Amino acid sequence: MGLAVFDLDGTLTRRNTFGPYLLGMLVRRPWRLLRLPAVLPTAVGFGLGLCGRGALKGVLMRATLGGIARDDLARWSERFATHWAAHETFAAARAALQAHARAGDHLVLMSASPDLYVPAIGRALGFQEIICTQVRWDGDRLDGRLSTANCRGEEKARHLRQIRERVPGAASAYGNSVTDIPHLALVEHGVLVNGTRGARRIARRTGLTCERWR
Repeated sequence: MGLAVFDLDGTLTRRNTFGPYLLGMLVRRPWRLLRLPAVLPTAVGFGLGLCGRGALKGVLMRATLGGIARDDLARWSERFATHWAAHETFAAARAALQAHARAGDHLVLMSASPDLYVPAIGRALGFQEIICTQVRWDGDRLDGRLSTANCRGEEKARHLRQIRERVPGAASAYGNSVTDIPHLALVEHGVLVNGTRGARRIARRTGLTCERWR
């Protein structure tokens, strides 16, 4: 038994999940488009390097989803997760996941995307543990801002170090971005999937394997 850690967006899935998730709710509640101008100051700040991705993510969720009831979001999240797990994942990713499952490895999904839907995707794909960015609630209504650090870059590395303290055996990890390299470098078998040319160059210098998944 070992450990296998998978990133979600661009590693398991063919594209980013966050935008389509928000868009799906906006299609159902188009009047919320009127709230998008509230995102502009934070978007400008992000562009200027004055705030991080987590702040922008929280403002986007607050503008598009803030105030929606927990049950309403749960229904959409299950529909979204079922579709993405079945139709929007790489065949090579599913094969790698199944191989680790047959080997008896502890399967962890670790993503910067929010806990509104990542756990549902993880359950649909058979993960035993799911770590992702968490969002705030105001009672039974979504606040939308983040309640934890954005699970990206060094935050993923921090989580992986904690997991390795309690899960024995050799570890494998899969990610697709240059920001995944810090945690991929912590395992015996780190794999950069579908990385950009620059990311592949850094990954190879770090001793990682680079693969193309379809």
